[in-house]
Amino acid sequence: MKNIVLVGFMGTGKTRIAKMLSERLNMDYVSTDDLVEEKEKTPISEIFSKKGEDYFRRAEKYAVKKASLMENIVLDTGGGVVIDPENVENLKKNGVVICLWAEPEIILERTKRYAHRPLLNVDSPLGKIKELLAIREPFYKRAGYHIDTSKMSAEQVADEIERIAGRCT
Repeated sequence: MKNIVLVGFMGTGKTRIAKMLSERLNMDYVSTDDLVEEKEKTPISEIFSKKGEDYFRRAEKYAVKKASLMENIVLDTGGGVVIDPENVENLKKNGVVICLWAEPEIILERTKRYAHRPLLNVDSPLGKIKELLAIREPFYKRAGYHIDTSKMSAEQVADEIERIAGRCT
Protein backbone atom coordinates (compact mmCIF):
# COMPACT_ATOMS: atom_id res chain seq x y z
CA MET A 1 0.00 0.00 0.00
CA LYS A 2 1.16 3.51 -0.75
CA ASN A 3 1.75 5.93 2.08
CA ILE A 4 -1.32 7.83 3.21
CA VAL A 5 -0.64 11.57 3.32
CA LEU A 6 -3.09 13.87 5.07
CA VAL A 7 -2.99 17.55 4.16
CA GLY A 8 -5.36 20.32 5.11
CA PHE A 9 -5.88 23.22 7.43
CA MET A 10 -5.33 22.95 11.17
CA GLY A 11 -8.34 21.63 13.03
CA THR A 12 -9.57 19.40 10.21
CA GLY A 13 -8.59 16.22 12.07
CA LYS A 14 -5.29 15.31 10.41
CA THR A 15 -3.41 14.26 13.54
CA ARG A 16 -6.23 12.35 15.22
CA ILE A 17 -7.18 10.53 12.04
CA ALA A 18 -3.58 9.80 11.01
CA LYS A 19 -2.93 8.17 14.38
CA MET A 20 -6.17 6.19 14.13
CA LEU A 21 -5.31 4.99 10.62
CA SER A 22 -1.77 4.02 11.56
CA GLU A 23 -3.15 1.71 14.25
CA ARG A 24 -5.92 0.30 12.06
CA LEU A 25 -3.63 -0.39 9.11
CA ASN A 26 -0.49 -1.34 11.05
CA MET A 27 1.45 1.53 9.49
CA ASP A 28 3.84 3.95 11.17
CA TYR A 29 2.56 7.38 12.17
CA VAL A 30 4.79 10.27 11.09
CA SER A 31 4.22 14.00 11.54
CA THR A 32 6.12 16.62 9.55
CA ASP A 33 5.74 18.95 12.54
CA ASP A 34 7.39 16.33 14.78
CA LEU A 35 10.22 15.92 12.26
CA VAL A 36 10.80 19.69 12.25
CA GLU A 37 10.79 19.87 16.05
CA GLU A 38 13.20 16.92 16.30
CA LYS A 39 15.65 18.47 13.84
CA GLU A 40 15.40 21.98 15.30
CA LYS A 41 15.15 20.79 18.93
CA THR A 42 12.57 23.56 19.37
CA PRO A 43 8.74 23.69 19.44
CA ILE A 44 7.15 25.02 16.28
CA SER A 45 5.55 27.96 18.10
CA GLU A 46 9.03 29.03 19.20
CA ILE A 47 10.46 28.58 15.70
CA PHE A 48 7.72 30.91 14.40
CA SER A 49 8.26 33.53 17.11
CA LYS A 50 12.08 33.51 17.08
CA LYS A 51 13.00 32.64 13.49
CA GLY A 52 9.84 33.42 11.52
CA GLU A 53 7.53 31.60 9.14
CA ASP A 54 10.02 31.57 6.23
CA TYR A 55 12.57 29.71 8.33
CA PHE A 56 9.88 27.27 9.46
CA ARG A 57 8.78 26.61 5.86
CA ARG A 58 12.37 25.75 4.89
CA ALA A 59 12.62 23.33 7.82
CA GLU A 60 9.23 21.89 6.89
CA LYS A 61 10.38 21.35 3.29
CA TYR A 62 13.32 19.31 4.57
CA ALA A 63 10.91 17.25 6.73
CA VAL A 64 8.65 16.60 3.73
CA LYS A 65 11.60 15.38 1.65
CA LYS A 66 12.63 13.06 4.46
CA ALA A 67 9.10 11.73 5.00
CA SER A 68 8.48 11.22 1.28
CA LEU A 69 11.31 8.66 1.25
CA MET A 70 9.74 6.60 4.03
CA GLU A 71 7.50 3.60 3.42
CA ASN A 72 4.43 2.18 5.15
CA ILE A 73 3.52 5.44 6.88
CA VAL A 74 0.50 7.58 7.56
CA LEU A 75 1.82 11.12 7.28
CA ASP A 76 0.26 14.04 9.14
CA THR A 77 1.44 17.28 7.54
CA GLY A 78 1.36 20.87 8.69
CA GLY A 79 -1.49 23.01 7.38
CA GLY A 80 0.69 25.10 5.07
CA VAL A 81 2.77 22.30 3.58
CA VAL A 82 0.81 22.46 0.29
CA ILE A 83 1.84 26.05 -0.43
CA ASP A 84 5.14 24.79 -1.85
CA PRO A 85 4.48 22.85 -5.09
CA GLU A 86 7.67 20.84 -4.59
CA ASN A 87 6.29 19.54 -1.29
CA VAL A 88 3.13 18.29 -3.01
CA GLU A 89 5.18 16.70 -5.79
CA ASN A 90 7.36 14.89 -3.25
CA LEU A 91 4.36 13.72 -1.22
CA LYS A 92 2.64 12.30 -4.31
CA LYS A 93 5.70 10.23 -5.34
CA ASN A 94 5.07 7.53 -2.76
CA GLY A 95 1.74 8.49 -1.27
CA VAL A 96 -1.96 9.01 -1.72
CA VAL A 97 -2.53 12.68 -0.84
CA ILE A 98 -5.88 13.33 0.82
CA CYS A 99 -7.00 16.80 1.85
CA LEU A 100 -9.18 17.12 4.93
CA TRP A 101 -11.43 20.17 4.95
CA ALA A 102 -13.79 21.77 7.45
CA GLU A 103 -15.94 24.87 7.71
CA PRO A 104 -14.18 27.88 9.35
CA GLU A 105 -16.50 27.88 12.38
CA ILE A 106 -15.80 24.17 12.97
CA ILE A 107 -12.06 24.80 12.70
CA LEU A 108 -12.29 27.61 15.25
CA GLU A 109 -14.25 25.40 17.64
CA ARG A 110 -11.70 22.60 17.28
CA THR A 111 -8.63 24.82 17.70
CA LYS A 112 -9.62 27.48 20.22
CA ARG A 113 -8.37 25.48 23.20
CA TYR A 114 -4.83 25.23 21.83
CA ALA A 115 -2.41 28.10 22.40
CA HIS A 116 0.29 26.37 20.31
CA ARG A 117 -1.35 27.49 17.03
CA PRO A 118 0.93 30.43 16.15
CA LEU A 119 -1.11 31.57 13.14
CA LEU A 120 -4.25 31.94 15.27
CA ASN A 121 -2.76 34.04 18.07
CA VAL A 122 -4.52 37.14 16.69
CA ASP A 123 -7.45 39.38 17.66
CA SER A 124 -9.91 37.71 15.27
CA PRO A 125 -9.05 34.01 14.90
CA LEU A 126 -12.17 33.29 12.80
CA GLY A 127 -11.24 36.09 10.41
CA LYS A 128 -7.69 34.73 10.19
CA ILE A 129 -9.00 31.21 9.52
CA LYS A 130 -11.21 32.50 6.68
CA GLU A 131 -8.35 34.54 5.25
CA LEU A 132 -5.89 31.63 5.33
CA LEU A 133 -8.44 29.17 3.91
CA ALA A 134 -9.11 31.52 0.99
CA ILE A 135 -5.39 31.81 0.29
CA ARG A 136 -4.70 28.09 0.65
CA GLU A 137 -7.77 26.65 -1.06
CA PRO A 138 -6.17 26.53 -4.54
CA PHE A 139 -3.19 24.71 -3.03
CA TYR A 140 -5.38 22.22 -1.16
CA LYS A 141 -7.11 21.43 -4.45
CA ARG A 142 -3.82 19.88 -5.66
CA ALA A 143 -4.50 16.88 -3.43
CA GLY A 144 -5.82 13.82 -5.19
CA TYR A 145 -8.80 13.42 -2.86
CA HIS A 146 -10.86 15.68 -0.57
CA ILE A 147 -12.99 14.94 2.49
CA ASP A 148 -15.08 17.50 4.36
CA THR A 149 -14.76 16.50 8.02
CA SER A 150 -17.16 19.17 9.33
CA LYS A 151 -20.04 16.78 10.03
CA MET A 152 -18.22 13.45 10.15
CA SER A 153 -16.85 11.51 13.10
CA ALA A 154 -13.18 10.60 13.09
CA GLU A 155 -14.17 6.98 12.50
CA GLN A 156 -16.22 7.93 9.43
CA VAL A 157 -13.33 9.94 8.00
CA ALA A 158 -10.90 7.08 8.66
CA ASP A 159 -13.30 4.64 6.94
CA GLU A 160 -13.46 6.89 3.87
CA ILE A 161 -9.67 7.24 3.75
CA GLU A 162 -9.29 3.46 3.95
CA ARG A 163 -11.64 3.11 0.97
CA ILE A 164 -9.66 5.68 -1.00
CA ALA A 165 -6.28 4.18 -0.09
CA GLY A 166 -7.50 0.69 -0.96
CA ARG A 167 -8.31 1.84 -4.48
CA CYS A 168 -4.84 3.37 -4.90
CA THR A 169 -2.63 0.39 -4.10
